[in-house]
Amino acid sequence: MKPGSIYLDNCVTSPLDQEVLDAMLPYFNQQFWYPASFVSTGEKASENIASFAKIVADSLGANPDEIHFTSGGTVANNIAIKGIANAVKGGHAIVSVVDYPDLLTNAAWLEKQGVEVTYLSADNQAKIDLQELKDAIRPDTFLFMTTAVNHVVGTIQPLKEIREILDSATQKIYFMVDAGQAYGKMHLKVDDFGIDLMSISAHKIHGPQGIGALYVRKGVRLAQLIHGVKRVDNLQTGGLSIALMAGFAKAVEITFADLDATIATLRELSDYLLEKLEAKIPHIELNGAVGEGRAPHNINVSIDYIEGESVTVMLDMKGITVATGSACASQGLKPSYVLLAMGKNHVQSHGSMKFTLNKYITKEELDYTVDTLAEITKKLRELSPLYNSLNTQEK
Repeated sequence: MKPGSIYLDNCVTSPLDQEVLDAMLPYFNQQFWYPASFVSTGEKASENIASFAKIVADSLGANPDEIHFTSGGTVANNIAIKGIANAVKGGHAIVSVVDYPDLLTNAAWLEKQGVEVTYLSADNQAKIDLQELKDAIRPDTFLFMTTAVNHVVGTIQPLKEIREILDSATQKIYFMVDAGQAYGKMHLKVDDFGIDLMSISAHKIHGPQGIGALYVRKGVRLAQLIHGVKRVDNLQTGGLSIALMAGFAKAVEITFADLDATIATLRELSDYLLEKLEAKIPHIELNGAVGEGRAPHNINVSIDYIEGESVTVMLDMKGITVATGSACASQGLKPSYVLLAMGKNHVQSHGSMKFTLNKYITKEELDYTVDTLAEITKKLRELSPLYNSLNTQEK
């Protein structure tokens, strides 16, 4: 099979929808103009961008002027976190040890700027402790950051309860959410959760790579992070691809035309995959929350007595793309910091596999994946002294 014939690493990126590609093409070679006043091409470009912003805004229950296009989710996170920190000049921020690297690296930057940061722990499902959050709030706390859906195990954080705790403080605490893994996978209206700042990305929902957006609640002021001429947006100055915005908007239209159906399809596929994995591979354990407590596209399992990195390579040779549990944490062979924070040991972390699905995956492809994984697991375990010792003891 060709590389990536069965692609199960949609946490990183997802295949481009054909309708999205078709929607982008005119903006590459026909309507390639940037916004400008007094000329028809510039006015038309402004109208197009406004229509794209409205589509994204409607999906979040937001106003179009609260949507700022960026060149990706990471840039959106940086603009939000650094922008609010520089504007408020607060003294204390809160994040958790299982959050996405964007948030953790920005937390480290905050510390270098003199901001004190509290790092919340997580339970064995990667969910934060709400009482610990409440206890961490101080009179100078100005920011709480979270990853709506954990990028490793798919656990959904309790966003409504978090907002209630933040509101119990005497001062304003800004609620910043990285929704890269949540957008298009759950209902995420910003007013339902009291979110002040939120990053999203197009290429996680079958849109193009290289375009994202930052939601900024009306009245929230961000200090300028990127300086230069305003072409499209005042927060990320300079040029942004209008063709990619068109693709983003089309991907949103497709995904949110019937979000419940999209979620149901992903849930059915992930439940099917987990059932097959547990039926065909012994000594396997689901990592993270179960059922509705996890995003519908994420199945992360630890397979005892093997290394996930070896399995990933062997599956790749069969045309199947998956991720190890340490994906998004390191390009090396380090154990996942998320799994370790959940109480998993190094062996369980290295033996973890992450399958993230898209709605176009078929059950036949999942059957082939599980059968292939079962064969690989059996071969690797035959070479494992620990596994052979266990089998001898059980006999």
